[in-house]
Amino acid sequence: MWSVPESTSQAADWPVSDPPPWPARVRATLWWHRSTSAARELGQGGRTIPMTLAMMVDYLDSPVGPYREILASPVLRMPGRRIGPMPRMGVPFIAVDSEASVHGGRTHWELPKVLAQFDGDVLGSTAAQGDGWKVNTAARAKGPTLPIVGALGFAQPTDDGRLALASARLAGRFRYARVDVDSVGPTLPNWLVAGSHHGIVITEGKMRTGPAKRK
Repeated sequence: MWSVPESTSQAADWPVSDPPPWPARVRATLWWHRSTSAARELGQGGRTIPMTLAMMVDYLDSPVGPYREILASPVLRMPGRRIGPMPRMGVPFIAVDSEASVHGGRTHWELPKVLAQFDGDVLGSTAAQGDGWKVNTAARAKGPTLPIVGALGFAQPTDDGRLALASARLAGRFRYARVDVDSVGPTLPNWLVAGSHHGIVITEGKMRTGPAKRK
Protein backbone atom coordinates (compact mmCIF):
# COMPACT_ATOMS: atom_id res chain seq x y z
CA MET A 1 0.00 0.00 0.00
CA TRP A 2 1.35 3.41 -1.04
CA SER A 3 2.40 5.37 2.05
CA VAL A 4 5.14 7.40 3.71
CA PRO A 5 6.82 6.04 6.89
CA GLU A 6 4.49 8.06 9.11
CA SER A 7 1.52 6.12 7.76
CA THR A 8 3.01 2.64 7.53
CA SER A 9 1.60 -0.14 9.71
CA GLN A 10 2.47 -3.80 10.16
CA ALA A 11 -0.87 -4.52 11.87
CA ALA A 12 -3.50 -6.39 9.87
CA ASP A 13 -6.21 -7.31 12.39
CA TRP A 14 -8.72 -4.45 12.52
CA PRO A 15 -12.44 -4.42 13.45
CA VAL A 16 -14.45 -4.94 10.26
CA SER A 17 -16.27 -1.86 8.95
CA ASP A 18 -19.34 -1.50 6.76
CA PRO A 19 -18.74 -0.92 3.04
CA PRO A 20 -19.39 2.50 1.49
CA PRO A 21 -21.10 4.80 1.05
CA TRP A 22 -20.15 6.42 4.34
CA PRO A 23 -22.34 9.41 5.32
CA ALA A 24 -21.03 11.65 8.10
CA ARG A 25 -21.40 15.00 9.81
CA VAL A 26 -18.06 16.82 9.93
CA ARG A 27 -16.12 19.81 11.16
CA ALA A 28 -12.69 20.42 9.63
CA THR A 29 -9.72 22.65 8.96
CA LEU A 30 -8.13 22.49 5.50
CA TRP A 31 -4.97 24.24 4.33
CA TRP A 32 -2.75 24.25 1.26
CA HIS A 33 0.61 25.46 0.00
CA ARG A 34 2.89 25.07 -2.99
CA SER A 35 4.46 21.64 -3.18
CA THR A 36 8.12 21.23 -2.28
CA SER A 37 10.51 19.17 -4.40
CA ALA A 38 10.15 16.34 -1.86
CA ALA A 39 6.37 16.47 -2.30
CA ARG A 40 6.66 16.32 -6.08
CA GLU A 41 8.89 13.24 -5.78
CA LEU A 42 6.04 11.53 -3.89
CA GLY A 43 3.62 12.25 -6.73
CA GLN A 44 3.60 8.71 -8.22
CA GLY A 45 4.00 9.90 -11.81
CA GLY A 46 1.45 11.30 -14.23
CA ARG A 47 0.46 14.93 -14.65
CA THR A 48 0.17 16.76 -11.35
CA ILE A 49 -0.66 20.16 -9.89
CA PRO A 50 2.13 21.27 -7.50
CA MET A 51 -0.22 21.98 -4.59
CA THR A 52 -0.09 20.23 -1.21
CA LEU A 53 -3.49 19.89 0.46
CA ALA A 54 -3.97 18.77 4.07
CA MET A 55 -6.75 18.67 6.63
CA MET A 56 -7.75 17.91 10.20
CA VAL A 57 -11.26 16.45 10.35
CA ASP A 58 -13.66 15.78 13.21
CA TYR A 59 -16.26 13.19 12.19
CA LEU A 60 -19.16 13.83 14.55
CA ASP A 61 -20.82 10.62 13.37
CA SER A 62 -20.16 7.98 10.72
CA PRO A 63 -20.85 4.29 10.07
CA VAL A 64 -17.98 3.52 12.50
CA GLY A 65 -18.97 6.17 15.05
CA PRO A 66 -17.26 9.50 15.80
CA TYR A 67 -13.54 9.84 15.16
CA ARG A 68 -10.84 12.34 14.20
CA GLU A 69 -8.50 12.29 11.23
CA ILE A 70 -5.48 13.99 9.69
CA LEU A 71 -4.51 13.51 6.05
CA ALA A 72 -2.27 15.13 3.47
CA SER A 73 -1.79 14.91 -0.29
CA PRO A 74 1.70 16.05 -1.45
CA VAL A 75 0.44 16.99 -4.94
CA LEU A 76 -2.88 16.88 -6.78
CA ARG A 77 -3.47 14.75 -9.84
CA MET A 78 -4.37 16.71 -12.95
CA PRO A 79 -7.86 16.08 -14.42
CA GLY A 80 -7.86 13.81 -17.43
CA ARG A 81 -9.47 10.85 -19.17
CA ARG A 82 -8.28 8.38 -16.54
CA ILE A 83 -9.31 10.23 -13.38
CA GLY A 84 -12.17 12.42 -14.61
CA PRO A 85 -12.90 16.17 -14.74
CA MET A 86 -11.67 17.25 -11.29
CA PRO A 87 -8.25 17.24 -9.59
CA ARG A 88 -7.79 14.37 -7.14
CA MET A 89 -5.73 13.84 -4.04
CA GLY A 90 -3.24 11.01 -3.64
CA VAL A 91 -2.90 10.39 0.10
CA PRO A 92 0.24 8.62 1.41
CA PHE A 93 -0.28 10.00 4.95
CA ILE A 94 -3.53 9.58 6.89
CA ALA A 95 -4.17 8.77 10.55
CA VAL A 96 -7.28 8.37 12.71
CA ASP A 97 -8.23 7.53 16.30
CA SER A 98 -10.61 4.69 15.34
CA GLU A 99 -9.56 1.11 14.62
CA ALA A 100 -12.70 0.50 12.56
CA SER A 101 -11.89 3.58 10.46
CA VAL A 102 -8.41 2.17 9.84
CA HIS A 103 -10.04 -0.95 8.42
CA GLY A 104 -12.42 1.10 6.28
CA GLY A 105 -9.69 3.27 4.81
CA ARG A 106 -7.37 0.39 3.98
CA THR A 107 -10.04 -2.03 2.75
CA HIS A 108 -12.50 0.20 0.91
CA TRP A 109 -10.35 3.08 -0.43
CA GLU A 110 -6.67 1.99 -0.43
CA LEU A 111 -6.01 4.74 2.14
CA PRO A 112 -3.03 3.83 4.40
CA LYS A 113 -4.71 4.75 7.68
CA VAL A 114 -2.88 4.24 10.98
CA LEU A 115 -3.84 4.95 14.56
CA ALA A 116 -3.01 8.28 16.21
CA GLN A 117 -3.91 10.36 19.25
CA PHE A 118 -5.62 13.74 18.91
CA ASP A 119 -5.96 16.68 21.29
CA GLY A 120 -7.76 20.00 20.94
CA ASP A 121 -10.42 21.31 18.57
CA VAL A 122 -10.01 20.96 14.79
CA LEU A 123 -11.43 24.48 14.32
CA GLY A 124 -8.82 25.92 16.70
CA SER A 125 -5.62 24.33 17.98
CA THR A 126 -5.12 20.62 17.34
CA ALA A 127 -2.32 18.12 17.87
CA ALA A 128 -2.18 14.75 16.12
CA GLN A 129 0.52 12.29 17.18
CA GLY A 130 1.49 8.79 16.09
CA ASP A 131 4.48 6.49 16.04
CA GLY A 132 7.46 8.81 15.50
CA TRP A 133 5.53 11.80 14.16
CA LYS A 134 3.44 14.76 15.29
CA VAL A 135 1.51 17.57 13.57
CA ASN A 136 0.28 20.70 15.33
CA THR A 137 -2.21 23.10 13.73
CA ALA A 138 -3.77 26.36 14.89
CA ALA A 139 -6.58 27.82 12.76
CA ARG A 140 -7.63 31.48 12.94
CA ALA A 141 -10.93 31.97 11.12
CA LYS A 142 -11.61 35.35 9.53
CA GLY A 143 -14.50 36.95 7.71
CA PRO A 144 -18.09 35.82 7.18
CA THR A 145 -19.53 32.32 7.27
CA LEU A 146 -20.50 31.21 3.78
CA PRO A 147 -22.17 28.14 2.21
CA ILE A 148 -20.03 25.47 0.60
CA VAL A 149 -21.06 22.68 -1.79
CA GLY A 150 -18.56 20.52 -3.61
CA ALA A 151 -16.54 17.33 -3.71
CA LEU A 152 -13.09 16.00 -2.91
CA GLY A 153 -11.66 13.36 -5.22
CA PHE A 154 -9.15 10.64 -4.34
CA ALA A 155 -6.85 8.70 -6.68
CA GLN A 156 -4.95 6.08 -4.67
CA PRO A 157 -2.25 3.95 -6.35
CA THR A 158 -2.85 0.23 -5.89
CA ASP A 159 -0.32 -2.60 -5.68
CA ASP A 160 -1.27 -3.82 -9.18
CA GLY A 161 -0.56 -0.47 -10.84
CA ARG A 162 -4.13 0.79 -11.03
CA LEU A 163 -5.80 3.74 -9.29
CA ALA A 164 -8.62 3.52 -6.75
CA LEU A 165 -10.85 6.50 -7.60
CA ALA A 166 -13.41 7.78 -5.09
CA SER A 167 -15.21 11.01 -4.24
CA ALA A 168 -16.49 12.60 -1.05
CA ARG A 169 -19.35 15.07 -1.55
CA LEU A 170 -19.80 17.86 0.98
CA ALA A 171 -22.41 20.50 1.77
CA GLY A 172 -22.16 22.88 4.70
CA ARG A 173 -20.73 26.22 5.83
CA PHE A 174 -17.17 27.55 5.97
CA ARG A 175 -14.95 30.53 6.80
CA TYR A 176 -11.59 31.60 5.42
CA ALA A 177 -8.73 30.94 7.83
CA ARG A 178 -5.01 31.25 8.35
CA VAL A 179 -3.59 27.97 9.57
CA ASP A 180 -0.29 27.72 11.47
CA VAL A 181 1.34 24.31 10.98
CA ASP A 182 4.29 22.49 12.50
CA SER A 183 5.27 18.88 11.80
CA VAL A 184 7.77 16.35 13.12
CA GLY A 185 8.60 12.98 11.57
CA PRO A 186 10.82 11.06 9.16
CA THR A 187 9.39 12.74 6.04
CA LEU A 188 6.59 15.16 6.97
CA PRO A 189 8.80 18.25 7.59
CA ASN A 190 10.11 17.89 4.02
CA TRP A 191 6.75 18.19 2.32
CA LEU A 192 4.09 19.27 4.86
CA VAL A 193 5.58 22.73 5.22
CA ALA A 194 5.70 24.48 8.58
CA GLY A 195 4.43 28.06 8.75
CA SER A 196 1.23 30.04 8.22
CA HIS A 197 -0.90 28.98 5.25
CA HIS A 198 -4.15 29.85 3.52
CA GLY A 199 -7.03 27.62 4.50
CA ILE A 200 -10.66 27.28 5.46
CA VAL A 201 -12.57 25.96 8.45
CA ILE A 202 -15.73 23.97 7.76
CA THR A 203 -17.89 24.92 10.72
CA GLU A 204 -20.60 22.41 9.85
CA GLY A 205 -20.97 19.95 7.03
CA LYS A 206 -22.59 16.79 5.77
CA MET A 207 -20.34 14.49 3.75
CA ARG A 208 -20.89 11.27 1.83
CA THR A 209 -17.91 9.20 0.67
CA GLY A 210 -18.75 6.76 -2.10
CA PRO A 211 -17.13 3.48 -3.14
CA ALA A 212 -13.83 3.32 -4.99
CA LYS A 213 -13.60 2.30 -8.63
CA ARG A 214 -10.31 0.79 -9.75
CA LYS A 215 -8.97 1.86 -13.14
